[in-house]
Formats: sequence, C-alpha cells, structure tokens
Amino acid sequence: MFDLQQDTIKRIVEDLRRSRRLLFVTGAGISADSGLPTYRGIGGLYNEELTEESLPIEVALSGEMMETAPHIPWKYIHQIEQSCRGASCNTAHRIIAEMQNHFDVWVLTQNIDGFHRDAGSLNLIEIHGDIHDLHCTACSYKTTVLHYADLDIPPSCPNCRAVLRPRVVLFGELLPEQSITLLYQQLGLGFDMVFSIGTTSVFPYIAGPVIEASRAGVPTVEINPGQTTVSGYVDYKVAAGAADTLDRIWQTYLEVALLPER
Repeated sequence: MFDLQQDTIKRIVEDLRRSRRLLFVTGAGISADSGLPTYRGIGGLYNEELTEESLPIEVALSGEMMETAPHIPWKYIHQIEQSCRGASCNTAHRIIAEMQNHFDVWVLTQNIDGFHRDAGSLNLIEIHGDIHDLHCTACSYKTTVLHYADLDIPPSCPNCRAVLRPRVVLFGELLPEQSITLLYQQLGLGFDMVFSIGTTSVFPYIAGPVIEASRAGVPTVEINPGQTTVSGYVDYKVAAGAADTLDRIWQTYLEVALLPER
C-alpha cells in the first residue's frame, strides 16, 4: 500500500539535502512527548473559563497583575513549572540540536520550558522567555533555578526583598526587544527551509516567518496533528506528532545524505 506520509517525508528530505540554513518554529506540541500538557484544550492546564479568583487566565497571568498582586500570577506560574518538573527534552528537541552538526540551524520557540536549551540548541530565540530564569523586579539580581521546589511563592530577592519574577512574557507585556531584533536579523539573512512544529501559529510573529517563506518560494513544512493558521500555506503538511515525525525525517536524511543529489 502506498504510504502518503512516507512519500511526503522523502520529498521533505530531498529539499533538506539542498538546504544549508534551517529555521524551526516550535510551540507546545513539540514538548507533548515529554509529558507536558498544553495550556488549553483537552488535558490542558487552563480549560476553565475563569480561575479560582474568578479571573480570566489572561488577567491572572498578566504583567499588570504581577505588579499589583504578584501572588496571583505566581500561583499559576508555579502550576506551569510543576507540570514541567521531572520532565526533560525529547527526541524532537535532540534531533533539532543534532542537526546543528549538518546545517546552520535556528530555533524560534514560544515554549518556556527550556527543553531546546537543555537539548543543546545554540542559535535559540526564546521569544517568550524561560521559566527557570528569575530576576528581581526592583534591583539587578538575576538567577537561574532548576525548579521551584525550594522557592517561596512568590519568592523574594535575597538582596532587596522585592518580588522576583520569571523571565517570561506575561499577557499584556511587550516581547523582548533583543529577541525580536535577533529574529528579524536572521530572517533578513534568509533561510533555505522553514519548519513549523507543534504550534497553532496564532501569533503573527510565529505565523509570519512561515507564511513569508512560503510566499518567497522557500520550502516550508508543518508538523502538527491539527489544522492551524499556516496549514494552508506550507508545502508539506504532516499530521502527526513531532518526535516520531522528526525521527523519521532525520533517519531518512542520514540514510541518503552521502548519496549524490539527483
């Protein structure tokens, strides 16, 4: 029987063999195989319309709330961190890191779990930050923690006793200027292939690189079980999980990497 998905993977690999610079745009779905829940939907952390404080989660996890009532956002940030605790990077993260040995690889991720960093990705744009990086809201104190198990919630700065907060973008806050600048610098240099993995691509800065690449004739790949904002634009759509699909792509690539191009 003809395997449509395997044929798609073979065609992806053919384009991969002609590529040098790769961009991976990743979301919560790439960490699903690590056991992390998504934030909404079936099995998500925030399925209910309102929090226990009768607030929309977008309000409870907002920058304004961090300033006025930090115990509320910290309650839910702590829940997110607990869902990550004990989990680790999976095959998908590791394959992207391994591909650095063969390509110039850049990763634009919405995820705050730090798994791309743990897997060894170097050219990493964590557009929403990393939940393990903390900084003081009043002074220059910064630290990185493995987990929150030993923290008071909310935690206090050891230097000035002000509230610490994680280096993450909360609702209503601007994206980090340094990350945006780096992203546009790399987009300006161009990519030979763009992958969208495990993200619904609802944010313009996540969908944009994929859509613009497609319009410019750059091969584009989406790995996602569902339909998303970019599904109608990509050259290759694989409706499956990230880890298994990337493993199949990478193993197929390694099998043919030394063969002459057609």
